[in-house]
Amino acid sequence: MKPNIYTVIPARGGSKSVPRKNIKPLNGHPLIKYSIDYSNSCSLVNRTIVSTDDEEIAEIAQDLGADVPFMRPQSLGGDLVQDYPVILHALNAMEEMYKENY
Repeated sequence: MKPNIYTVIPARGGSKSVPRKNIKPLNGHPLIKYSIDYSNSCSLVNRTIVSTDDEEIAEIAQDLGADVPFMRPQSLGGDLVQDYPVILHALNAMEEMYKENY
């Protein structure tokens, strides 16, 4: 049986250094496309999840083949928020939504 392995890509809307960097074009594609494509190409990954607080990023991520099953709370979107609370929020949200343990 294949284990449930999900990729969580953090992609907040605000950024002081490069505003909206996740959807800025790089070689003609939004930057986030490269992370989504890499995750989706990995045979071990069952699902690619994007954790974002931004509706436009969510829409683009879905169009690129990622799942955005929830929106990240604004409290986890600041410049000083580290990855751990963002990943923990994603895991807790998915466990509640899908009634599975990760």
